[in-house]
Amino acid sequence: MRRRLQPAWRLRATVAAWLLPPLVHLVSMERISGWVKRAAGHPARPSGVDHESLAEWVDRVLRLMPWPWRLTCLKRALVLYYLLARAGASATLVIGVRRGETGELLAHAWLIRGGALYLEPARDTSTYRMIAVFS
Repeated sequence: MRRRLQPAWRLRATVAAWLLPPLVHLVSMERISGWVKRAAGHPARPSGVDHESLAEWVDRVLRLMPWPWRLTCLKRALVLYYLLARAGASATLVIGVRRGETGELLAHAWLIRGGALYLEPARDTSTYRMIAVFS
């Protein structure tokens, strides 16, 4: 049975979904990753947050946003990367690229935790070449 997301985590997730996605257009991922690492050094009070419920809430909030907040895999992964760090749970954000069937360049961002895809809708990431990893 999935637990309901606590109001404090809903608020954290909503604020993160408002603040982090526009930064993708303005600041390097290295800098954003550094901010996330600093936040991880000050985790929120332990609350046993349900990560799947957190991901569902982030998806819901980002789907309702206009550009530059609109839901993309990078913005989703970044917000979850930050929130998991705040929850005291480490994850790795990965950015990969591959060529599409007509030769176009495709990119995808996802999270890894414990060596496996984490909070990722069913998708085959094995065809992507990793170009950036943020632990």
